[in-house]
Amino acid sequence: MAMQIDEALARERLLALLSTLMGVLAAGLAAIGLYGVLAFTVVKRTREIGIRMAVGAERGRIVRMFLMESAWIIGSGIAAGIPLALMGRRLVTSMLYGLAAQDPKTVAASIAVLLAVGFGAAAIPAWRAARLDPLAALRQD
Repeated sequence: MAMQIDEALARERLLALLSTLMGVLAAGLAAIGLYGVLAFTVVKRTREIGIRMAVGAERGRIVRMFLMESAWIIGSGIAAGIPLALMGRRLVTSMLYGLAAQDPKTVAASIAVLLAVGFGAAAIPAWRAARLDPLAALRQD
């Protein structure tokens, strides 16, 4: 009996595995994109960061500045994605077993994962900006 159940669910398990892999790939690409944008921003604003640090800005304040900028990017992405996900819920309702498409726990977990991936990708350039030497940053052109 167990073998028949395994055979009957093989296609659904494969679809779930492929969907999971595509989701992980999409989250990875989003993290790489956000990292690239913020790293570029840090490079372009090196002189400004140097001036801020020379005037007395603390490293934590520099990190917070870049994390707040990334919060706007992440927040706008989530704000745009939630209505799109709600519009597309009819398409995936047939594939969700034991869940409603608008299940609050699932939506909250998805948002939490996106926030973690976004802030994880943003933390590296923010820390790099905070470690800049103010004199070297001011001399750079």
